[in-house]
Amino acid sequence: MNAFAGTASYYRRFRPGIPVDLAVLLAHEAPTASPRRLLDIGTGPGLVASALAPYFDEVIAVDSDQAMCAEAEAVLRPALSGGQRLQIRHALAEDFEPPAGWQPHLVTCGRVLHWLDRPRFLDRLAEYVGPGGVLAVFSDRSLWTAESAWQQAARAVVQKFLGERRRAGDGVFGPPGPPYEEVLRASAFGEVTTATIPVRREWSIAEVIGYLYSTSFAASHLFGDRQDAFETALAKALVPFAEGGFLVEDNTFTVLTARRPSSMDR
Repeated sequence: MNAFAGTASYYRRFRPGIPVDLAVLLAHEAPTASPRRLLDIGTGPGLVASALAPYFDEVIAVDSDQAMCAEAEAVLRPALSGGQRLQIRHALAEDFEPPAGWQPHLVTCGRVLHWLDRPRFLDRLAEYVGPGGVLAVFSDRSLWTAESAWQQAARAVVQKFLGERRRAGDGVFGPPGPPYEEVLRASAFGEVTTATIPVRREWSIAEVIGYLYSTSFAASHLFGDRQDAFETALAKALVPFAEGGFLVEDNTFTVLTARRPSSMDR
């Protein structure tokens, strides 16, 4: 099941990227080398790879959705500087194989680890990430889990149209499983550190609608012929919260950086 089928164009236009502070943190955590290599898992339209590309010489961006890969190509390719190398790979994260001898210094998983077979993915990473390599797992709260009054109002409208349970495309969102930190510590990437990075955003009502259509729980096709009715109901619910035409969101990125111990640490 592709939970994000049909969302790629909305994802590119309406999903917020990562803040500068997060990009700087991840670039600082990754080993320095030449060429310096980034592997971005679940790249979507390349939001994370775009923010980190200035710090790396070679970037491979992987996604299981062909439409997302096309959006990433359109975003990332024109922004390359002289000498930088980019590959966009259509593959499952658990099955991805890098070019022979290619070892990433930083592997990023932004808003994606939940969707993966985590033990299988981490075992596969251990096959090609060398000692000292860093895996970064990070996400902010989605509108479904956020707690501000306007976000709760928006979620209530989604639930009125699609049901109380959180959707995941044509299915439902699965259980969370063990804490990510626990999973990482049990893997080859056992040196785990945690950080949080706050972010404040302002949304127009039209942008909230576009954001929702980028999600697995409110993709536009899930509403069928009720899409116009949904947009009308959502706008009506959000207008009382919009100050100066905008809705303010205070969010936080939770960041786990998991390092594979170098040989001297073993």
